[in-house]
Amino acid sequence: MYGGNRCNFTLELPAGPAVVPPINGSVCAAGGQSLQKLQHNAVSQQKSLKEQLVGAWTLVSCGSTSANGAKSPQCANPNGILILDASGRYATVTANRDRPKFTTGNRLEIPAEQFKATVVGFAANFGTWSVSEADKTMTMHYEGALFPNIEGAELKNSVSLTGDELKLAGAIPVLGGRSETVYRRAK
Repeated sequence: MYGGNRCNFTLELPAGPAVVPPINGSVCAAGGQSLQKLQHNAVSQQKSLKEQLVGAWTLVSCGSTSANGAKSPQCANPNGILILDASGRYATVTANRDRPKFTTGNRLEIPAEQFKATVVGFAANFGTWSVSEADKTMTMHYEGALFPNIEGAELKNSVSLTGDELKLAGAIPVLGGRSETVYRRAK
C-alpha cells in the first residue's frame, strides 16, 4: 500500500512475508512498482526439483564401488554426461579417459582382450527418470545398458542441488555397492 508522504510494503515471498521499512517522499510510487516486480520475479523463479534437474550435466567426479568394495574402472579419470529431459527420459555415459586405444580402426576386428580392456572403463545406460519432491530423490529405470544385467532395475538416488552442482548418491541395483556422482550443469 502506498500514498501520501509515507508508504509501507509487505512482500509475499515463498519463504514468507517480508516487511519493508516505511519509505518517505516521491519515491514511494516508483518503489512500490519495483517491489511488486521483485515479488513477482521471486515467485516465478521457484521451480520444482524436477524442473531444476532438466538439462545436460557434465561429469565432475564419480565414486562407484561394488559390493566387495572394488572401485569401478570408469570412475578413474572420468569423463561423462547425464541428460535429463522434461518428458522423463534420460541417458548417461561415463568413460575413463585413460582407456586403451584399439590397434585396429575396424570395430569388427578388435581382439577380445583389447575390447574387454576398453569396455571395462566405460558405462552407459538410458531409460526413464522421476523425482520425489518430498524426499528429494530421483529414480532412474534402466531400459538399456552396456551391462545388460541392470536392464529393468531401478536406481534411487538422493539428490543435492546447489547452484549448478548436482550430487547423486545411492545403492547400485543388482550389482550391490554404492555410487556417488557429481555433475555440473552444461553451459
